[in-house]
Amino acid sequence: MEKLFIITLLGLLIVANGVAENMAYNNFALLEELESFEIDEEDGVEFFDMPSWTSERGGKVLVNVDSFGAVGDGISDDTQAFVKAWDTACTTPKSVLLVPSGRRYLVNATRFTGPCEDRLVIQIDGTIVAPDEPENWDPRFGRQWLDFSKLNGVLFQGNGVIDGSGRKWWESSCKKNKTNPCRGAPTALTIDSSSAVKVTGLTIKNSQQMHFAISKSASVRISKVSVSAPGDSPNTDGIHITASTNVVLEDCKIGTGDDCVSIVSGSSGIKMKRLYCGPGHGISIGSLGKDNSTGIVTKVVLDTAFIRDASNGVRIKTWQGGNGYVRGVRFENVRMENVDNPIIIDQFYCDSPKSCQNQTSAVKISEIMYRNISGTTNSAKAMKFACSDTVPCSNIVLSNINLEKEDGTAETYCNSAEGFGYGFVHPSADCLTSHEKNYSFIDQTEIAQDYSINDETEIVEQADLNSDRIVHTEL
Repeated sequence: MEKLFIITLLGLLIVANGVAENMAYNNFALLEELESFEIDEEDGVEFFDMPSWTSERGGKVLVNVDSFGAVGDGISDDTQAFVKAWDTACTTPKSVLLVPSGRRYLVNATRFTGPCEDRLVIQIDGTIVAPDEPENWDPRFGRQWLDFSKLNGVLFQGNGVIDGSGRKWWESSCKKNKTNPCRGAPTALTIDSSSAVKVTGLTIKNSQQMHFAISKSASVRISKVSVSAPGDSPNTDGIHITASTNVVLEDCKIGTGDDCVSIVSGSSGIKMKRLYCGPGHGISIGSLGKDNSTGIVTKVVLDTAFIRDASNGVRIKTWQGGNGYVRGVRFENVRMENVDNPIIIDQFYCDSPKSCQNQTSAVKISEIMYRNISGTTNSAKAMKFACSDTVPCSNIVLSNINLEKEDGTAETYCNSAEGFGYGFVHPSADCLTSHEKNYSFIDQTEIAQDYSINDETEIVEQADLNSDRIVHTEL
């Protein structure tokens, strides 16, 4: 059934455009690859779950921050109590570091460093709150608040809250007040240089800048995490993934003043499923290529998302002058509601107070599939493929797209974008072309496409990173 459908599709492509036989095989290979690649959600790594510490602990050693002098009144500085509790828990096998419920623990910027003993659980049931005064922030931690690094096989869980107290940081942002100097701000929670880490159940809110960053890590699972900040809070990305592989986000609700999810260079094997996004700037790959840097992102899947009240839906954004590539991406089963740019590729991204210089080099974008995407757009350009004239976007595939504008006609914008579509596609995207004239676009053709192929493709090589910390560039 699956093979028959694809062969039928290729026959239509050949008849419509007189495509040469070798091009038919190329189209077949592309469709098969985009349809088939999957992210191995386990990857041979053992993840463990443990019930709440109030249940049977099975030999776990409880390390309560209160036992090390934490007060939990939201006023007293509990930083050193947390550090001492961490040192004990990290060096004790099968321990549970407990942040009890019903209390607010004021903790200054701190690095919690491993490696630790096996099967460490960090149980956050209370609230951890950051100091709210930017001028008193320790300059040694200019971009960090709670930073966990060099961990392996660690579980973060609980019903607690990580509260960045970001309001004064936002007010001093140059995006809020152009007379203020532009400067970085801390990320609330960072998982850095770690592997086999699982985070479930936590709430992260009102971060000073980014909320949750995964950096230089492998085999990370994030589930049932809630991230929130006001829609006008600047640069408050929800979950940021950089230089990491085999990362799965599922059943998360994210609403902030910036990207719900941002995936940047050196990242591969990223799967997102059952996400709610809004408000915010959508689910983004990039930005990549700033300051003529090399950016590489490969093998990304978004499967099932609801994006509401957002400036973008699914987005790929790159700066002029960059190098590298984005390829092997599938966005599918996405519902949009009240979204300005539901589908967008922007190779002219410029988040700068000054105009960006025109440059000929660009991050190459190819093999991008959009499938089963529907909803409402606020702009006339429901789909926008703004690609480089010298490095065009190629192998863009559209299938079963239905985007409507309530008070007008939706359309598709293309610049140097090459690809094809099948199934129902609205608005029409016949502006997708090929310089070789080897692709055809079948507009609103009724073709059944209930098939899947489960073969897996290899993850391609990673980018050479030219910066080692998480950086969010602010206007």
